[in-house]
Amino acid sequence: MKKKVRVEIDENSKEPEVIIRTDKITDEVHNIIQRLSDADGKTLYGFKEDVMKILDISEIIRIYSAIKKVFAQTKDDEYVLRMRLYELESRLDVTQFVRISKSEILNLRAIKKFDFSITGTIAITLSNGTTSYASRRYVANIKKVLGM
Repeated sequence: MKKKVRVEIDENSKEPEVIIRTDKITDEVHNIIQRLSDADGKTLYGFKEDVMKILDISEIIRIYSAIKKVFAQTKDDEYVLRMRLYELESRLDVTQFVRISKSEILNLRAIKKFDFSITGTIAITLSNGTTSYASRRYVANIKKVLGM
């Protein structure tokens, strides 16, 4: 695929803006998007049907894997991510996100309560009402992150 790059100088622009104009999202376009998003580490690209949306990481409540896909859940919707959980975990801010199981990462700011009554695990209620359960394997790390 031949690419054209064009830079426009606009003195009224407060920050750089990148627009990708294409007839469809191919692997190559997705890779370009991924490289650009890695530059700031504050955004992810989620897909719902054939629409791609830029997700602000701070608005993500949880990221989880199911049916061989990775999903990001926000207060409004759910999006498919084209990254693996381990890639996301290494990219996310450790002061804002914590891995609670092999298949789930939570935004610490979206946690409403912890229930330690179940022996060996933690039931975690999120701001959207979802309850997630930490695997025994991750309980020690969660307590460390929480300063317990």
